[in-house]
Amino acid sequence: MAIKITDECINCGACEPECPNNAIYDAGAAWRFSDGTGLKGIIDFGDGNTLNAEETQAALSDEIYYIVPDKCTECVGFHDEPQCAAVCPVDCCVDDEDIRETQEELLAKKDWLHMNE
Repeated sequence: MAIKITDECINCGACEPECPNNAIYDAGAAWRFSDGTGLKGIIDFGDGNTLNAEETQAALSDEIYYIVPDKCTECVGFHDEPQCAAVCPVDCCVDDEDIRETQEELLAKKDWLHMNE
């Protein structure tokens, strides 16, 4: 699974620097797979889809901070708990019930995100 930020977010920014995968972005900010990861150049998602890691992606929210699910590992392999949830003063960093991943899948994602570091 991934973590999501709910609309109770007060845009304080406490969560953003805590993410080891740089998966959290300010409202309206564009993002890249290469931001805070070891991904460079053309990346392969393993399902036949490829993308340039440095290519700018559209913001997922223009109102509140947001988490890119493809970069979120719930801090698995880095910390014992998601750091965004640990520091959020209004408890709006919560489990995204629409995205389910096993511990093994989260570790594999972490390794993929940081493979070239």
